Amino acid sequence: MSTEVQEAIKRSLETEKNAMHFYQHGAELFKDPAACRTFTLLAKEEREHASHFYKIYKGNDIASFDAFVDAPSEAEGCWAKVLSADFNAQKVMEIALENEKNLEEALLDLAARMSDPEVKAIYEMNAKETHNHYLLIEAEYARLMGMVDESEMDTFVRE
Repeated sequence: MSTEVQEAIKRSLETEKNAMHFYQHGAELFKDPAACRTFTLLAKEEREHASHFYKIYKGNDIASFDAFVDAPSEAEGCWAKVLSADFNAQKVMEIALENEKNLEEALLDLAARMSDPEVKAIYEMNAKETHNHYLLIEAEYARLMGMVDESEMDTFVRE
């Protein structure tokens, strides 16, 4: 596997780790039990996604998967930008929706560029699961916002 592919896999592993930490932290901050459960589930699934990338990563700079994902995130990327003192459940849900949509697009783009069938399959599977995360967050957002119909989503999310 080329160095470029390995670098892409490592970046994907780090992205999933950052997403996991985002959802873990969000779950700790939510006062609503259902939202907390949703974010706890998402954190667990992001850890699982990271493990898929770890299994195909051939680098020798990550000795232990558990130690890597349990260590604090180093990057302050898009996943960490809202988890601050001015935490707002609505804003966190909106950021999660945006991040999941962008991640799905990035994973599909990377999958299209992968020639190794195993690597391509991991990216495609993660893109599908990321889409499912988007749908789950969208439904939870609608519930938290008291929307009677998910068609109201565009009105609230885009304001």
